[in-house]
Amino acid sequence: MRTYLSFETAVADIDARLDELRAVAEKGDSPALAEEIARLEARADKALADLYANLTPWQKTQVARVQGRPRFGDYVKGLITEFTPLAGDRYFGEDEAIVGGLGRFEGESVCVLGQEKGDDTASRVQHNFGMARPEGYRKAVRLMELADRFGLPVISLIDTAGAFPGVEAEERGQAEAIARSTDACLALGAPNIAVIIGEGGSGGALAIAACNIVLMLEHAIYTVASPEAAASILWRDSSRAQEAATGMKITAQDLVRFGIIDGVIPEPLGGGHRDPPAAVAATGHAISDGLKSLHGLSPDELRNARAEKFLAIGRRI
Repeated sequence: MRTYLSFETAVADIDARLDELRAVAEKGDSPALAEEIARLEARADKALADLYANLTPWQKTQVARVQGRPRFGDYVKGLITEFTPLAGDRYFGEDEAIVGGLGRFEGESVCVLGQEKGDDTASRVQHNFGMARPEGYRKAVRLMELADRFGLPVISLIDTAGAFPGVEAEERGQAEAIARSTDACLALGAPNIAVIIGEGGSGGALAIAACNIVLMLEHAIYTVASPEAAASILWRDSSRAQEAATGMKITAQDLVRFGIIDGVIPEPLGGGHRDPPAAVAATGHAISDGLKSLHGLSPDELRNARAEKFLAIGRRI
């Protein structure tokens, strides 16, 4: 069943009319009906293209969160072969918001990390809606150090509203765990590449996104705080999230202009949720190109380039 966002009413109306005509067409052959269906299909595609070419930051936020958008597990299934998940931080326990392991990308051994939000109620609860606790970031550090030891490229797939804000996370050192994970990213002697596939929220995202190359899907968002959290902080009114999103410059198009990310990956017409395999394939091509551009660099060159990249942020804004 198709899902429509609140701003997609016009497209939903055309699609509903198309469904009616297709149901009638199945009962008999009618050239006039086939012509009308073709005309409406073209109209629906144009309406969708026009709509998605001019999305507001808040609308992009809705697309980044929409049900059916490819999640971490979809990218692993589509891009990584022989994936072997590795669990536990060797200090406290397993955190299922961050999933990581070893596998092969285009035949090359890699380490893959990312937040998994889940697709239904049970899996969302299991993965804590993609919001990691300290043990998740300590697991990420463990896997990055393992990758560094064997010279394996690290691929980070980011999709989180932020780190888990619960009391137990703070008791176990959430801020310190995020800081050490960020440091582990920056210290890697192997190439690393991050892709914001949905939401990239705050330090919860940055902890595994301090990479040589940072990419974003066309309708993803990357922000210091969610629009709702920013509105609560600025105006003590989370209902002003739309206003906050507009002012925060959270879209891929704004962030590539400011030099905060390195590239934008085009999504299928109407967003990745309308054609998940195409979104996954486009992301795979971008990751492949990124890793090839880093091939042959020494560990010191990778560290220096990464450091310079992040130190340069803000110099030209």
